[in-house]
Amino acid sequence: MLTSKQRAYLRGLATNEPTIMQIGKGGVTENLVKTVSDALEARELIKLSVLENCEYTVREAAEALAEATGADVVCVIGRKTVLYRESVNHKKIEL
Repeated sequence: MLTSKQRAYLRGLATNEPTIMQIGKGGVTENLVKTVSDALEARELIKLSVLENCEYTVREAAEALAEATGADVVCVIGRKTVLYRESVNHKKIEL
């Protein structure tokens, strides 16, 4: 669980991060969960975009992915969400 200061720090880091994935009409699938988990291991902080045709709201998609990958939802702004999970092998961000 992230504190509000940690969340604010990560939100600041995420402004410079590109959106690396999109969640579309397929929703949160096993393949998407695996891809997001791999990306979190490599980067620790990722930004996702939820398309209009997704069956989930942005918050629902973020929480479903966070639960499935063991990550924390940093923020949800508009159609984008940011997830964070500390990397085991590639630690880059110090909280």
